[in-house]
Amino acid sequence: MQRSISAGDRLVIDELYPALRRFAATVGSYDIEPDDLVQEAMVRTLRTRGLSELDNPRAYLCRTIVNIASNQRRSFGRLRRALQRAGQDAVTIDSYPSDLDDLEALDPRARAVLYLSEVEGYPFDQVADAVGISSANARKIAERSRRQLRELVEERAI
Repeated sequence: MQRSISAGDRLVIDELYPALRRFAATVGSYDIEPDDLVQEAMVRTLRTRGLSELDNPRAYLCRTIVNIASNQRRSFGRLRRALQRAGQDAVTIDSYPSDLDDLEALDPRARAVLYLSEVEGYPFDQVADAVGISSANARKIAERSRRQLRELVEERAI
């Protein structure tokens, strides 16, 4: 049975969609369209409840987007390893070196923490709520991710 989207849900979607799309573009892999991540998160949520029923729909949808992106990253990794075992090269896309390649080295949760804290300027308690971790863990992930990015940029500069 399909749920119809209520007027309240439509307002939530209209309000949150642009910010969620930017978030999904940061958290998701290059080969995943941000709109697909956002829409999948909304569909999964709307199957069980209305968006307007949630206490914090943005945080809930951000957490859902991170989970979907993490699952897809694991699936792509399994596929890549299976192709290598079969003696086939994984499909690669020609790309030019950039700082975005360094971000791709981080897992989706780490990219989410950095995006929400550094770009959006949210305090770590709100970042933690959006990603589904503790505030202390969010700080630790941000610290480790910054260090990892710094090391990647320095390696490339050499």
